[in-house]
Amino acid sequence: MSAGPNTAGGRRRSGLLRFGRPRRVYSQVLLTQLAMAAGVTVLATGLFLAPFSAELDAQAMRRALAIAETTASVPVAEQVLATRPAADGPVQAEAERIRRATGAEYVVVMDRRGVRWSHTDPEKIGRVVSTDPGDALAGHEVMEVDSGTLGRSARGKVPLRDGGGTVVGAVSVGIAYEGVRDRFLAAIPGFLGYAGGALAAGALAAYLISRRLQRQTHDLAFSDISALLTEREAMLHSLREGVVALDGSGRVRLMNDEAQRLLGLAPDATGRPLAEVLGEGRTTEVLSGRVRGEDLLAVRGSRVLVANRMETEDGGAVVTLRDRTELERLGRELDATRGLIDALRAQDHEHANRMHTLLGLLELGLYEEAAEFVTEVAGVHRATAEQITERIHDPLPAALLVGKATVAAERGVSLRLAPATRLPDRLVDPQGLVTIVGNLVDNALDAAAGPAATEPRVEVELRAEGRAVVAVVSDGGPGVPDERRELVFTEGWSTKEPPAHGRRGLGLALVRRLAERQGGSVRVETAAGGGAAFTVVLPEALTEAGTGEEGGEGRAGGPDPASTASQGRATEAAAGVISGERRR
Repeated sequence: MSAGPNTAGGRRRSGLLRFGRPRRVYSQVLLTQLAMAAGVTVLATGLFLAPFSAELDAQAMRRALAIAETTASVPVAEQVLATRPAADGPVQAEAERIRRATGAEYVVVMDRRGVRWSHTDPEKIGRVVSTDPGDALAGHEVMEVDSGTLGRSARGKVPLRDGGGTVVGAVSVGIAYEGVRDRFLAAIPGFLGYAGGALAAGALAAYLISRRLQRQTHDLAFSDISALLTEREAMLHSLREGVVALDGSGRVRLMNDEAQRLLGLAPDATGRPLAEVLGEGRTTEVLSGRVRGEDLLAVRGSRVLVANRMETEDGGAVVTLRDRTELERLGRELDATRGLIDALRAQDHEHANRMHTLLGLLELGLYEEAAEFVTEVAGVHRATAEQITERIHDPLPAALLVGKATVAAERGVSLRLAPATRLPDRLVDPQGLVTIVGNLVDNALDAAAGPAATEPRVEVELRAEGRAVVAVVSDGGPGVPDERRELVFTEGWSTKEPPAHGRRGLGLALVRRLAERQGGSVRVETAAGGGAAFTVVLPEALTEAGTGEEGGEGRAGGPDPASTASQGRATEAAAGVISGERRR
């Protein structure tokens, strides 16, 4: 399906046709960073060049002042006092010597009247200087940049003193300002080169950062990101499946309303580690990825959840949760119904055989034998039902075992109760126990009726230990090797060929799941006579005991009415399974 104008792809294509201000996140960030880098470079260059120019001026003025001080230290003052200003005088000669030696533009010696005694232009000797020498004649040193007869120059002026320290004149030295400006202009290309290199490095870094940002934002505009965020929030909170997003460190990044409901979490769980908000257990292992696979089952409280986990590019994951509680309940009821149907089918087959036998006896005129046959058959089945209901007072497990006994007899397997079997009518979840025992008995019948069986037998033991129920189902089959005793409880694992209408490897996985849901456990061992023995422990499978004891005896030693009534109901239910009666 092509992306419409309102999708992210449509928005990207429409954005490519626009001119003017860029709309992409990475483009705006790139231009912003380039502008910032260029601005910083220009500002830094300007801030560096401005004091550099002033520093060059200061260096030139200090140099001029140093030359002036050197000139004033030679015996010039006496010559100024002893002679007259002349182009060939000793003062001019000494000043020119110093000017040529230092590279100064001029060295001017003057008396207190400001009359020049030396100058680069001999014709100006004897004339008054063009700038005010007042500060120097007053005994102060002067540094300045000023314009005179030779143009603009950096100047240094010092007072000229005689042997007694009296100011008799001044010395003014100038450094051509063109030289200072030339040095400044010569330094600018180097500064600009450094600035250009820094700008290029900044532009490259900005480009690399923007490219990474482009990949991370999937080439979206800010408006696209805002729209996607709004759409994501609406989609997450409208889903009827739980969605939990985790970051790379295992913290809850986000979760929708359904996930909060299914997991029983508060909104403040966001940002906290998964193990902290859920606690240790299979649910945490599934959501954190320690247990991998598709459609993994996890139990949270009273809910059965199906979880699927998808890794993300940043090291995190997104987990979807579906509520399978109702489906699991219907599945257990379906298992019980199928067991009843199997029992009725076997009973129908057995009943047809007996009817044929009875018909034959009647046709042969053996009426007494026919009467004895009917009495024997009815008595055996009634006795079988009474044997089970005397020890198992809950009608559902009792009816299950009577029906399984019929199926076992049809397959040539002996199904019997262990001597220690005692189960009161106080089950918290009788359907759950029926599912557990039914799956174990079905597997045991398959093993005992198989070609590798050592003895065609199945023994069932159901006993109460306080509020706990212990169920042991053993068979005379080949048994389970030690290395496969944990593998047999894995969902989808089976040694039998799968049927055309479904898959195998679910029964024992369901048994373990139901046992663990009630805080119990299941294990497999080697039976006493060979074969496998599966033991299930359900810690709180019974309600608190009332006035009756486990064996159905009251505290006064007589039969407990409630226990007797439940036993009667169990007998009726079991007998109904055997005889195939339909009660309305």
